[in-house]
Amino acid sequence: MPCAEPKIPLLHVNPDLYSRPFNQLEIIMARICAVTGRRPVKGSIINRKGQSKKSGGIGTHVTSITKRKFRPNLQRIRIKTANGGTKRVWVSVKAIKAGLVEKA
Repeated sequence: MPCAEPKIPLLHVNPDLYSRPFNQLEIIMARICAVTGRRPVKGSIINRKGQSKKSGGIGTHVTSITKRKFRPNLQRIRIKTANGGTKRVWVSVKAIKAGLVEKA
């Protein structure tokens, strides 16, 4: 009697990803620099009130903390590939200014 193989997912991806046509799968991409790997990072906005001790007060106090994202400055540009073709990719402005990519 053959034993049934357990169903193990091959990829840890969103199941809704495969509900759309295959040619649209390539459109989905994160805002990550193709050269440096810069990506959005989590952070927070901290609101304070009160006068600082340095200027004669009793110190500042935190009134609220709001979550936010620090997003890299990414531009979608056409770059030259190694085989002579061109490709559109997300590249950070820091990589463009440093000359790490060659525009097509």
